[in-house]
Amino acid sequence: MRNRILVAVIFVPLLFIVLWFLPPLATAVLVAGICALGAREMLRAVGAGGNRRLVAYTAAAGAILPLCSYFAAETVFFRAVLLLLMCAAFAEGVAAAVREKPFPVLHIFAALFAGFIIPALLGSLVRLRMMPEGRCYVLLPFIVAFVTDGGAYFVGIFFGKRHIFPHVSPKKSLEGCVGGIACVAAAAALFGVILKYAAGFSPDFFALIVYGLAGGVVTELGDLAFSLIKREFGVKDYGNLLPGHGGILDRFDSMVFAAPALYILAVLWPAF
Repeated sequence: MRNRILVAVIFVPLLFIVLWFLPPLATAVLVAGICALGAREMLRAVGAGGNRRLVAYTAAAGAILPLCSYFAAETVFFRAVLLLLMCAAFAEGVAAAVREKPFPVLHIFAALFAGFIIPALLGSLVRLRMMPEGRCYVLLPFIVAFVTDGGAYFVGIFFGKRHIFPHVSPKKSLEGCVGGIACVAAAAALFGVILKYAAGFSPDFFALIVYGLAGGVVTELGDLAFSLIKREFGVKDYGNLLPGHGGILDRFDSMVFAAPALYILAVLWPAF
């Protein structure tokens, strides 16, 4: 717990500086780094970490896609990156077959998931930062993911009795899930109050509460989804880069679901 708190105390202010004070390109570079490291962690989790070329291709694709989001070249370059990654991954499989070496087809799909799908979804953070009042919008996925996770954790510790996902996330309880969603709805409203009275914004509080509720639900699903992968391959954490938290994917797994959900909501129902 001590390491977990210490890492949060150090990195949360740094995240805030990048997301609020620095230009959108800084957010794109941050997300690119997260995606590249996350791609490596995912391939290691599924047993493909020993193939250095496949890891390199996947991490490179993961880093490029958020930058594509920044330069507004999603349509053409997304397809180009996906095609190149797919060709490289299948070429590795064919080469292994020629050499009569094992190469599970699962590794190809893991590379596409880690190198394209995850970065494409996390690229929503870049698009949020580039919106009008983007500084406000881009903070929301982080607030939603972190508060849902923290709220579910503490409510589960004190009130959790019904463990409804024993084969996916044994410690997660129904009470914790509900508590996490309730906490993030309140946090979203509080975020609006802070922006209104400290920064002079005029937020739509009802929209923010809806953001919190919807974001909390998909955040819980994201956490369970990545826990399902860990359970399938028998790994406790995706890495150890962040002491007390695990790897990059252990910290940003739910963001993969929360960021695109909040981007869609922000486009359809602006809160600022």
